[in-house]
Amino acid sequence: MLLVLNVLSGCSQNADSKADIFQYKNSYVGDNSAVGNIVNQLNHSNELKQISLHTKEQPYGITLEYNDITAKNADKEMKKTIIANATYLFALIQNVDWVTFKFSTNEFTVTKTEVQHWYNNNLDGLENEEDLKNLIKDYLNSEDSVN
Repeated sequence: MLLVLNVLSGCSQNADSKADIFQYKNSYVGDNSAVGNIVNQLNHSNELKQISLHTKEQPYGITLEYNDITAKNADKEMKKTIIANATYLFALIQNVDWVTFKFSTNEFTVTKTEVQHWYNNNLDGLENEEDLKNLIKDYLNSEDSVN
């Protein structure tokens, strides 16, 4: 009986965690559970090797280490992943100031200020995933802008 309850409990937790990423809106970098749940729902989470939270002193940040992205156009896909994932993290986590993305041959650090300036939008005001997806999509359509 306990085994059945354990299995059912695990299934319901997985279903809930994928349900709405905005349930983690207003999280903090120091909340490793929330950060992990957010990152696990983002692009290329299956290639993610490690998450490091930098909370000892401000500015607070997150380092995400990935295995190489093996896509048809890996460079373009890597850029899209960086932009989209950083946008989600900055929109959902109150006190994150920077995110570093590490791949085997490349490393990129983006700041919340840079991303908000690029979008000309305060990401804190986004209240649902549809609005966030539309914002990202509009800006990712311009390859010059992405570069």
